[in-house]
Amino acid sequence: MSKSKLMLSMVLCPLMLLWGCKVEYSFTGTNLDYNVTQTFSVANFFNDSGGGPANMGQNFTESMKDYFQRNTQLELVQTNGDLQFEGAITRYSLTPQATVSSTDPNQPDRSGQMRLTIAVEVNYINLGDEEQDSKKTYSFYQDYDPRSTSVLAIETDLIDTIFENIIQDIFTSTVANW
Repeated sequence: MSKSKLMLSMVLCPLMLLWGCKVEYSFTGTNLDYNVTQTFSVANFFNDSGGGPANMGQNFTESMKDYFQRNTQLELVQTNGDLQFEGAITRYSLTPQATVSSTDPNQPDRSGQMRLTIAVEVNYINLGDEEQDSKKTYSFYQDYDPRSTSVLAIETDLIDTIFENIIQDIFTSTVANW
C-alpha cells in the first residue's frame, strides 16, 4: 500500500466512523440522540425530609430545570417529556463531625464541625430507552464551623452547593450515562 493511500485511509476511516454514529456528543458530556429525545420534564420535588427551609423543594426543582436547559438542547415541557424526572428530598440532617474538648471542667465539650447532609430520591424515566429508567437516591454534604457562624447565616449557601453537586450527579448518571 502506498503512503498516499495509507494517509487517505487514516483520515477517512475515523471520519466515516464519526459520520456513522447516531449518538450526538456535546461539550457538556451528554450522549443524547436529539432526533429521538427532544424534551424533558421535571415534576415538583417535595420536601419529605421534615427539615430545611419551606421552599427547599421548589428551589431544587427550579435548579434542576435550569441546569438541564443550560447543558442540553432539550426543550423543557410541563409534563410527559421524553425524559422525565420526579422525586422528593428525603433527608435533611445536621450532624456533629468533630468534638472540641474544653480545657475548663465547667464548660462542656462542643462540636468543632457540623455537617449538613441532603438526600434526594429521583425517579428517572426515559421514554426512548426504558432500560435507562431508574430510581436512585443522590446525597451530598457540606461541613461548616458552628463556632464562627450559625447555620441560619449560611444555610442558603450550603443548600445551593449541595443541590449543585446532586444535580450534577443526576445529570451524569442519566443523560451522560457515566
